[in-house]
Amino acid sequence: MADQQIDPWSVQAGTDEQGNTLEFDYVAISQKWNTKLIDQNLLERFEKVTGKKPHRWLRRGLFFSHRDFDRILDSYERGDRFFLYTGRGPSSGSMHIGHTIPFEFTRWLQDVFDVPLVIMLTDDEKALFREKLTFEEVMQYSRDNARDIIAMGFDVEKTFIYSDLKYLGGHFLLNAWEFSKLVTFNQVRGAFGFNESTSIGRCFFPSLQCVAAFATSYPEIWGDDPDGDLRSKQTAKIPCLIPMAIDQDPYFRLVRDNSHRMRFPSPKPAIIHSKFLTALQGPGGKMSASNPNSAIFMSDTPNQIKNKINRHAFSGGKETIEEHRKYGGNPDVDVAYQYLTYFEDDDEKLKKIYDEYKSGTLATGDLKKECIALMQGYVKVFQERRNAVTDEVLQQYMKPRKLEWKGNPNPVKLAGTSEAKPEANPMKVANKD
Repeated sequence: MADQQIDPWSVQAGTDEQGNTLEFDYVAISQKWNTKLIDQNLLERFEKVTGKKPHRWLRRGLFFSHRDFDRILDSYERGDRFFLYTGRGPSSGSMHIGHTIPFEFTRWLQDVFDVPLVIMLTDDEKALFREKLTFEEVMQYSRDNARDIIAMGFDVEKTFIYSDLKYLGGHFLLNAWEFSKLVTFNQVRGAFGFNESTSIGRCFFPSLQCVAAFATSYPEIWGDDPDGDLRSKQTAKIPCLIPMAIDQDPYFRLVRDNSHRMRFPSPKPAIIHSKFLTALQGPGGKMSASNPNSAIFMSDTPNQIKNKINRHAFSGGKETIEEHRKYGGNPDVDVAYQYLTYFEDDDEKLKKIYDEYKSGTLATGDLKKECIALMQGYVKVFQERRNAVTDEVLQQYMKPRKLEWKGNPNPVKLAGTSEAKPEANPMKVANKD
């Protein structure tokens, strides 16, 4: 029997006394790390403030936990500036569908809020933590993964994608060095399990990922002087929202504990956490780039997708068709059904499939056919977009520059005034900081 173990580099589900793999206990993770579960009140608040129906991944609990997401809604309601930040550790040349979840959700948030977004490609981290990977290899993975990310449909006018190994310097590195002075070895050891044998590169890297949440790390975006020696006190006040998988939370606990101690204090970053997309092998598994049969990759052909789901997707059906018709299947553990919950937007259709599978009127083979068709369509659209990402397009997204966005078109007015807060229109204040 073993407890689940989750950190930014290793995810292991718990096991029972017989050694069987258990499902991840996300409520336990939330309680252990003191996050807040996303509840119906927060979803209703989101719809009221934005005028948009919550994404299916919010409605169905794939994004299940948060830190201060309610404060971001307050900022949006007032018309205050904030930005989105997410990232990817490029360890292979192609992302799998699990990797696309935070990016598709982030793109949706960008569309809803109409705010700038930075996407960090931590090629430095992968070279540091994967002994067999060279820095040159991960830099190529960064370029490949950047093309994948662009294919998710981000708006180039308000999106900056960067490779750590290519971009970091200036105000970003200045923030990282200052932040590194604030964090003790005991803190990073407690957060990540480092010890006396941990390389100094691994010990320093968290400072880089942490300060990516500071607006002052990106002077180009806001119209600050990127070549100047001084960071902007006003820019430092701009908060950040980070959509990410729950295993990355230890980094940002460090940020939240120390951001107020910076020379120009920054707000604690807000975070919204996703669960892990279930591996094809079933509950307790996590898709892995190192195991091609655990995941559907965005480079897979239609036939590969079909074979993976038919051969490897864990089934909640019974051993025989007769038993299945009589006793019904278990959609709650069936991987094909779980993938439908991720990618089928029609709530009524999904409920119908659930009820029919549970009653036994829908066979496992027919359920898998539904899943195969949906996943083939999802990957096909992605691949068409990916093929359109030329070198010129890639350069547009990865060039440091001032971004253009509008924010809330109808901010709430302050009591006793006839105008919204001055920061409601970011384009008017972009050069003021």
